[in-house]
Amino acid sequence: IRALIDVVNATVRTNYYQKTESGEGKSCLALKLTPRQIPRIPQPAPLYEIFVCSPRVEGVHLRGGEVARGGLRWSERPEDFRTEVLGLVKAQRVKNAVIVPMGSKGGFVAKRLPAEGRDEIQAEVVACYRAFIGGLLDLTDNLSDNKVIPPDDVVRLDGDDPYLVVAADKGTATFSDIANELSAQYQFWLGDAFASGGSAGYDHKKMGITARGAWESVKRHFRELGKDIQAADFSVVGIGDMAGDVFGNGMLLSKHIRLIAAFNHRHIFIDPNPDADASYRERKRLFEMPRSSWADYDRAVISSGGGVFARSAKSISLSAQAKKALNAARDQYAPDELINLILKAEVELLWNGGIGTYIKSSRESDADAQDKSNDAVRVSANELRCKVLGEGGNLGATQLGRIEFSQCGGLCYTDAIDNSAGVDTSDHEVNIKILLNAAIRKKLLAKDARNALLAQMEEEVGALVLRNNYIQTQIISVESARGHRRMARQSRAIAALERDGLLDRAIEFLPDTATLDARREEGKWLTRPELAVLLSYSKMDLYQALLDSDAPDDPYLAVEIDRYFPPRLARDFAELVRSHRLKREIISTQITNHLVGMMGPSFHLRLADLTGGGAAQITRAYIIARDILDTPAICTDIEALDNRVAAAVQIDMLNRVSIAMQLCITWLLRNQTALDCRELVDAFRPGCEKLRATLKQSLGAQAKKRFDNRAAKLREHGVPPTLAEQAAALSAIGYALDIVDVAARANCAIDHAAGIYFQVRETL
Repeated sequence: IRALIDVVNATVRTNYYQKTESGEGKSCLALKLTPRQIPRIPQPAPLYEIFVCSPRVEGVHLRGGEVARGGLRWSERPEDFRTEVLGLVKAQRVKNAVIVPMGSKGGFVAKRLPAEGRDEIQAEVVACYRAFIGGLLDLTDNLSDNKVIPPDDVVRLDGDDPYLVVAADKGTATFSDIANELSAQYQFWLGDAFASGGSAGYDHKKMGITARGAWESVKRHFRELGKDIQAADFSVVGIGDMAGDVFGNGMLLSKHIRLIAAFNHRHIFIDPNPDADASYRERKRLFEMPRSSWADYDRAVISSGGGVFARSAKSISLSAQAKKALNAARDQYAPDELINLILKAEVELLWNGGIGTYIKSSRESDADAQDKSNDAVRVSANELRCKVLGEGGNLGATQLGRIEFSQCGGLCYTDAIDNSAGVDTSDHEVNIKILLNAAIRKKLLAKDARNALLAQMEEEVGALVLRNNYIQTQIISVESARGHRRMARQSRAIAALERDGLLDRAIEFLPDTATLDARREEGKWLTRPELAVLLSYSKMDLYQALLDSDAPDDPYLAVEIDRYFPPRLARDFAELVRSHRLKREIISTQITNHLVGMMGPSFHLRLADLTGGGAAQITRAYIIARDILDTPAICTDIEALDNRVAAAVQIDMLNRVSIAMQLCITWLLRNQTALDCRELVDAFRPGCEKLRATLKQSLGAQAKKRFDNRAAKLREHGVPPTLAEQAAALSAIGYALDIVDVAARANCAIDHAAGIYFQVRETL
């Protein structure tokens, strides 16, 4: 729903987007505003403007009753804050593919800010925020004893939808308690789960979770470059300052960071030859200092020729050391020119932890970046000389800029992939609170005990979230490395998503079919930023298909909800976990993340074409194959080799796992009419374990030779012998279900059936 709300004389008009039979949109006018929503009625001008944007604004038809969460920001861009929010919702939409709710974004501009006084300005912003939140709650369904209570005097054009979560964003990061206070006043069913991150929630800055999630992307990029940045020094330039959540936490995630330069809206920091250890300690001191800035940096720690310079200066003189570090041609630069130079510095990492769009494609104009305030400093992606771009902040680069950077040899994903840990943490917090609040109502837990338990689980929640970051980046790297083999199926997946009305290539900057065909002929594939978009839309498609099916109600799949929560909750509140209000959504999200994370973004769409199976059938086949072959165990062993073997070796082994899985899944879909998960796992797993134990003896001469050669090569690359043999066996293990089925039908031993099977296969 796209709404432009003008508050005038206590009346609100809301534009609802609704598709007519002809496919054209029409507007439906709304509703009265209750007096409690407005702290005071402005005369004569509106006190504020409100703009809310969700996926429907892209022309995508969504069902009523969507589970939704959205970041709400105080915008300081009155001239184009609608554009700002639209850009954010596009990022949020794909970012939220990793969690339960759909993603929305909201923003407001305070029109009558006091001329001065920090406290006075803050009070006015809070008043606007309260009015906004009150308006949202006035229009939102509520719950009482599991019965939906529609709001008074509201004409509803969609179905029941009591789920609404408002998340912190720029300018509202400390407002969660205010929103939860309003939630209590409205007796909203979510209570203090309404706004995550409050005083009884997870403090994202304290956890450093957004930066830690983005750091998983950065570490993976460098692993693929053959460097462990947790053990070896590396050069960095950055956007932000140590007082900021994402920049500050990010620049403390390795003691081997050599921060050459950074800037924020007030200062430019330059350290031409930093000492990694000393500069780490100084950055940590600034991070722990309230309201620090680069001006507080101890000059004694800065190497010769460096310094901290005000952006308000007319010009900045550079030392010989600074000129060398930044490859500067002149002795003096205007501040904006110097920032442009910093962005183009020849370093290993460019870390974006700030606000603003600083990178565009060379084919785009500054206007295309839709961030007028940074037009003077922005660079084109083909001018970047960093090896890796880490996007802890939103909208630091345009999507076309990311694609061009990748095509020039740089490594990056997207902001939606890099910084998804924040929304993922909020999602976990909200769903944990829903669970524990139910325990409080049943008198199984006191509120103080709930808060203590939440605090105790902070690291467990962080680990669950970071696992999602790890898996998402891993499958994009696998897809990228196998681009020459997977390009055709990726192209078909894009076409299928577009055909079904979920994806608009133009909006997401994905190539048309002709361009994809031309790339394939030129030996070029989808870039990682493009794969990231395909990944997210593939997840959206599978998630909705599962939600519309009976798969989330399958008792065998119910265990997936246990894996979403910290183990102690699944143990101590098992009944409440299994009866969670969002049980179906959580199970669908978990399965979607696992399946796409293992098999890739085009897999379920390709299997539907190959076998005619629906999403529920493909998912059940995936779960059955996964549990029969126990692939999570071998994947865990492969992942444990990070920085011990070459990343390419790990990618090759993971690819072999997915090929074996695909063979088994396809066999199940073609040979089993009823996919009863428990029955088939119990029937096939013992036989597969026997086959694995006797596989080497069952192979024919040529197959055994190939097996030994593959295992030997893996050992040469540093893979432990047992894992090397397991990985080498995967090409044969893919036929396990066929062999076990033959053995059962012929009433013979597994090794006997396997021996004949592989002899016939080798002969043919």
